[in-house]
Amino acid sequence: MANMSNYAQERAAFRLDVPAYFNFGTDVVDRWAEDPDKLAMLWIDDTGQEARYTFADMRRESNRFANALQSLGVRQGDGVMLVLPRLPQWHSIVVALMKLGAIPMPGTVLLTPKDYVYRINTAAATVVIVDDANAAKVEEIRAECPTVQHCIVVGSARPGWLTYDAAMATASTDFTPVPTRSSDPALIYFTSGTTGGPKMVLHTNASYPLAHVVTGKYWLDLQPDDLHWNLSDTGWAKAAYSNLFGPWRMGAAVFIQHSTGRFDAQETLRLLQRYGVTTFCAPPTAYRMMVLEDLPSYHLPQLRHCVGAGEPLNPEVIVAWQAGTGLTIYDGYGQTETTILVANYPCMAVKPGSMGKPIPGFDVAIIDANTGTVQPTGQEGDIAIRVKPERPVGLFQEYWQNPDENANAFRGDWYITGDRGIEDDEGYFWFVGRADDVIISAGYRIGPFEVESALIEHEAVMESAVVASPDEMRGAVVKAFVILAPGYQPSPALVEALQEHVKRVTAPYKYPREIEFVTELPKTISGKIRRVELRQREEAVKTSGGRQR
Repeated sequence: MANMSNYAQERAAFRLDVPAYFNFGTDVVDRWAEDPDKLAMLWIDDTGQEARYTFADMRRESNRFANALQSLGVRQGDGVMLVLPRLPQWHSIVVALMKLGAIPMPGTVLLTPKDYVYRINTAAATVVIVDDANAAKVEEIRAECPTVQHCIVVGSARPGWLTYDAAMATASTDFTPVPTRSSDPALIYFTSGTTGGPKMVLHTNASYPLAHVVTGKYWLDLQPDDLHWNLSDTGWAKAAYSNLFGPWRMGAAVFIQHSTGRFDAQETLRLLQRYGVTTFCAPPTAYRMMVLEDLPSYHLPQLRHCVGAGEPLNPEVIVAWQAGTGLTIYDGYGQTETTILVANYPCMAVKPGSMGKPIPGFDVAIIDANTGTVQPTGQEGDIAIRVKPERPVGLFQEYWQNPDENANAFRGDWYITGDRGIEDDEGYFWFVGRADDVIISAGYRIGPFEVESALIEHEAVMESAVVASPDEMRGAVVKAFVILAPGYQPSPALVEALQEHVKRVTAPYKYPREIEFVTELPKTISGKIRRVELRQREEAVKTSGGRQR
């Protein structure tokens, strides 16, 4: 049965009831565990190892670890830095922390020692849980982090550390959960920090563990018998969306591939085929690579629903994926601060390139952030969420200990996302760019994504990033950084060809007057392109009188 058959009716009737007390571990995981055979996770790694975990397994393992932590003195409200690759323990540890009322603070395995110092000290974390590779990083800076009382490694024994296996060895499988209110702090994610240091995004037991039911139900379109694969690393909020809360709220099992290498499009397609994955979530970069493969040669009869997230998905990739697999990619838009906000749904037509329509439970609008007025249809503005008179359940509590950022983000009746967009006359939302990414050239406002999307349509382009580059005459010009597809070489002729291509695909004034060929693009640890870094690089070069390659 479809989770949504009529968008307008579902949106009008929707209401998410919030109980006084809610705990993801006891109210979700443990309840699914009442069926001892119900699959929660299918896990594999690069060596061919494979393991299956039921919800009953997750209940048992989370109870044991909650007992182990409690014996160490960890209590409700304690902050716990958690950095693991795609290991099954990541899931059971998060559930254990929630049963205990402690606050997990996930981080990516790519964090540097400097990142650890910043995050641990900013959040006053009392416990650090990492794998072997990251334990070495923590040891470098442990003396600089006075709040840390315990360090636990999921791996080999090392001096001054407690191993996960040792902590679990004698721990009981029976645990009395700590009563947690829906309004209590549940977890903290750090933003990717595109403008300054990362901010702490504080979620409650309602705003993520409870409210991500809308993500799992409407966007991921999950059913209890689905096997869902999300490519996300455990360190950023997309794992909460699509590896944990969304799927398990719906009773679906998650497919986890623990891979230490670069993304392999052919291997991903083989795994989709081999394991009968039914629903799939991947970032645009992965889809761009997969559509270069011979998609019809893969037999994917069980794959029924695909979504894209992380950055807006180029329309041509949606078309290519549909041609090769027969499936539509349903793009979605959300933030670390929210559940899914705007998405495409199986019950309605997809406009390739559009983010879709607001998820039930959110009043999303395009506004003038200075006046708080809703913009007319077709006019660009700030993407915002109405927070008065009723605050959406799936919105974060606050930027913890950051009143300046809270004041900037919450203005009048609105939470300002920091992204720019347009709503068309049919209620579909279109992403323009980050508020500080929009290019103003000779009076024209140019969204970088539209130019990037045009470039990616050209067969010579693998990936691109577009920013404003200072220009004495126009104020700024459009500058494109381009990674070429295999078999193509930089040349003045290719620059001209790409410029002419963009002129044909978009309005002529949007074409990149400057193109620089690069072998990589600066990205955040969550994989998003850091346009701010490219902009700063351009400003420095132009200010110093340097020449572009």
